[in-house]
Amino acid sequence: MIVPFNDLQRGYNLFQAEYESKALEILRSGWYILGQEVKCFENEFSEANEVKYCVGVDNGLNALTLSLLALGIETGDEVIVQSNTYIATVLAVTHNHAIPVFVEPDKYYNIDVNRIEEKITSKTKAILVTHLYGQASQMERIVELCDKYKLFLVEDCAQAHFAQYNNQNVGTFGQIGCFSFYPTKNLGGFGDGGAVLTNNEVLATKIATLRNYGSNKKYNNEIEGFNSRLDELQAGLLRIKLKHFNDLKRNRIKIAERYLQGIDNSIVYLPNVRKGSTSIWHLFVVRVENRKRFRKYLQDYGITTEIHYPIPPYLSDAYMYLQYQTGDYPLAEEYANTVVSLPIFDGMTLAEVDYVINIINQFRG
Repeated sequence: MIVPFNDLQRGYNLFQAEYESKALEILRSGWYILGQEVKCFENEFSEANEVKYCVGVDNGLNALTLSLLALGIETGDEVIVQSNTYIATVLAVTHNHAIPVFVEPDKYYNIDVNRIEEKITSKTKAILVTHLYGQASQMERIVELCDKYKLFLVEDCAQAHFAQYNNQNVGTFGQIGCFSFYPTKNLGGFGDGGAVLTNNEVLATKIATLRNYGSNKKYNNEIEGFNSRLDELQAGLLRIKLKHFNDLKRNRIKIAERYLQGIDNSIVYLPNVRKGSTSIWHLFVVRVENRKRFRKYLQDYGITTEIHYPIPPYLSDAYMYLQYQTGDYPLAEEYANTVVSLPIFDGMTLAEVDYVINIINQFRG
């Protein structure tokens, strides 16, 4: 059996008629940028998250970048991030000429809340939390720290649409929640896309202005802005997927639970979900000491895996100037050297899941 890591075609096939009907409707409308589809998606996504405002943007990175800019993050400011996040989280900080301050992850792969306070200085302006792999971070303590030190709280929810902590959706705890709609995301489009959620009207207006050349009225440019708009076609197609999201989420959880119940191999470390948190299982990540051999073994049986992520951002070539060294964040590096993402995607069959489980259980290292 051949089991791909992901198969976007299957996700498309699930609602093919609806996607194609919406695409034709938009193409025939003659309006492709900042029209009714974007407005409707923004309204529907904000309502689904019980937040007042949603601003659609062109991708998740710019959702983060524009959000920090709107909050006034600038040169010399420090922003706390986790050391094992995807590099986009860090790029948003440095694009605003601020300084990323790294904190080790916990056993759930999210930021270790017990290590944050020691990194707070007089220059700290924000905590940028990433809900990695689809699981909600431990938000209660983070909110307390932001209140105590008067810090902004921004959530990177690129992998965690509708995940919850204590029955509250991620992206709704701080000033701003940022989302990606990259095609592989649980709420993914058919190209790049992103959004910002906030209950603050001033911030929503500023981000909407920033995304559109710094203008809220044609040719009236109030500030230096960007071209970072969510387009009509992506917004319309996302509306279709949003309508079906609960079913897609249930199916993804079913696959994850089958993995958790079925994989029984002492050298394959399974993921945990924190009490009070939920995961939408954007990724199903295990850890294996002999990762190279494990992945080759699975590939020999037709199973494709991925690594999220092999290089911590502080060790990337892009951030050599920050002068971090191997060993500075040992837990992030341990994860980088051992994590393996198993196949999990919309349209994956239970027969495929059981096949992956069976092959893993036979692995002997």
